Amino acid sequence: MARRLAASLGARYLDTGAMYRAAALGVLRAGIDPAEPVAVSEDVARRTIQIGTEPDSCFVLLDGEDVSGEIRTAAVTTTVSPVSAVRQVRALLVSQQRRIISEATATAGGIVVEGRDIGTVVAPDAPLKIFLTAAAAQRAARRAAQDGIADVAAVQAAVERRDRFDASRDASPMCAADDAVQLDTTALDVEAVLARLHDLAVERGLVVPAVRDSL
Repeated sequence: MARRLAASLGARYLDTGAMYRAAALGVLRAGIDPAEPVAVSEDVARRTIQIGTEPDSCFVLLDGEDVSGEIRTAAVTTTVSPVSAVRQVRALLVSQQRRIISEATATAGGIVVEGRDIGTVVAPDAPLKIFLTAAAAQRAARRAAQDGIADVAAVQAAVERRDRFDASRDASPMCAADDAVQLDTTALDVEAVLARLHDLAVERGLVVPAVRDSL
């Protein structure tokens, strides 16, 4: 959704979750226990994580290697929450994310940023914050269909487990910003969600209404 919205607005796109996934992949490759915060933070600090911001050609590099596909594996999905909960890891990546946002805002006309702490931590002054959600069962069904997984119940359990972990962590817990627009997508299809997001951008003066014709 975020990537399609960015494309429709002619803006850049940043998937901050992909950066944490790249960090988690590095930790896995190094054989480090994700529950060891010092070792995790030291490993991530040694890594170079780069991410593309063009919505139609996204990529993620870990130490110069394209890992765009590998960061979506089940092993990384299991590891990313404890790695991203390490305060030093978040400090490193949030600093990088803010630089990317600043550059895109100054030179590219804006950026759509996706992540679990954007409105509360990374960009608290953003002109439009959206907390996109859906019922856990619906999110699990979508994830299972996306990844070709037959056991939807297992996917739902994993989704709910990650939500609990991310919402309860000390560093940048997942929650909606006080001024965020909360949009429940449970009963909406892709095009309806995209239309609503685009309308919100128009209402905030972030794009001229005529751009809507390109959706």
